[in-house]
Amino acid sequence: MNTVRWGMIGCGSVTELKSGPAFYKLPGSALVAVMGRREAAVRDYAARHGIARFYTDAQALIDDPEVDAVYIATPPDSHLEYSLMVAAAGKHCCVEKPMALNAEQSALMQRTFERAGLHLFVSYYRRSLPRFQQVRDWLRDGRIGELRHVTWSLCKPPAPADASAENWRTDPAIAGGGYFADLASHGFDLFQYLAGDIVEVTGFTARQVGQYAAEDAVTACWTFSSGALGMGCWNFVADRREDRVELIGSTGRITFAVFEDEPLRLEGEVNEVLAVPCHEHIQWHHVQAMNAHIRGDAEHPSVAIEALKTDRILDKVLLRNPRRPD
Repeated sequence: MNTVRWGMIGCGSVTELKSGPAFYKLPGSALVAVMGRREAAVRDYAARHGIARFYTDAQALIDDPEVDAVYIATPPDSHLEYSLMVAAAGKHCCVEKPMALNAEQSALMQRTFERAGLHLFVSYYRRSLPRFQQVRDWLRDGRIGELRHVTWSLCKPPAPADASAENWRTDPAIAGGGYFADLASHGFDLFQYLAGDIVEVTGFTARQVGQYAAEDAVTACWTFSSGALGMGCWNFVADRREDRVELIGSTGRITFAVFEDEPLRLEGEVNEVLAVPCHEHIQWHHVQAMNAHIRGDAEHPSVAIEALKTDRILDKVLLRNPRRPD
């Protein structure tokens, strides 16, 4: 198909700038319909973004004959249900991250689409960002020798909104965990893209302040298939914001931030500091790659079989006990 026609379920904040506009601005891509449960909100979203049709029923959007693929931009607790509806309709799908509430749900989603011969993508869009393509190139070129260790520290101070009933990200029943599940999932997916599969992981969690039901502090250690090691600290009730990754090699180091738009720093035989800013619509390259994958022009790195690996890591660190869906 020359143009991939997308329908979008959910029109929350992530779709306003990060993702939604990429679906209709990119050449060969169209956002033809959007669905939201509140009619006034979805009507307004469609009008502001120039989307032809809006729905308040997900099945109606999925069944729209002019929709080729569906982007599910809702919290993780609805990903399983909506994605299986999309697969039943014989259409390709992209779900926001994390892929689902646990690895068991994610595995069911992945198997269903694979058996149907359909594409299932997950919005781990950092794999497609030029800044992390640069880091991957440095590693592949041996600029720091053999990778020995990965460390990541991600912290932020607590905020009144953290405990708000409107903040689904701190409700494990909706998000599958707290900020760790929502944010650390991006990092674990990225690290496996850069350094290979994580084969063992262990962790500890705490509710140090206890503002909400989910964990607010996590530490973990892991092993890559290459033999490199990793460790992380995620604290969401800390004194300041911090986002620092260090890749320690046998002959040098690379430092960067997962979320902050900081320069990439290479210390090796030749030092480099590169500013690689992100696109205004940060999912631009991700959406571009999905369309290319659907058309058969290129392979997208953020597919379900890869995202499933991250949910298995989250299960182990958070000691999630999944229940098989009906």
